[in-house]
Amino acid sequence: MAGTNPGARFYRQIKRHPALIPMIGFIGLGMGSAALYLLRLALRSPDVCWDRKNNPEPWNRLSPNDQYKFLAVSTDYKKLKKDRPDF
Repeated sequence: MAGTNPGARFYRQIKRHPALIPMIGFIGLGMGSAALYLLRLALRSPDVCWDRKNNPEPWNRLSPNDQYKFLAVSTDYKKLKKDRPDF
């Protein structure tokens, strides 16, 4: 066991216990979904500022119609009016 390849050992475990295949699939799906959600938060959220020189306050550029939340249950962003000053 000490000199075996981890991939070969994993394949042997899968061959011996085929009931692990759905569990591995769901774990992989969950990890992929979490990674994509974190990537979406890092790239689309107004709370994250990657370029401080050219855009020091990105949250001031949002109009009231911009939907930046992942799921808006009861808010219709198209009907909102601007109620804050321009900076």
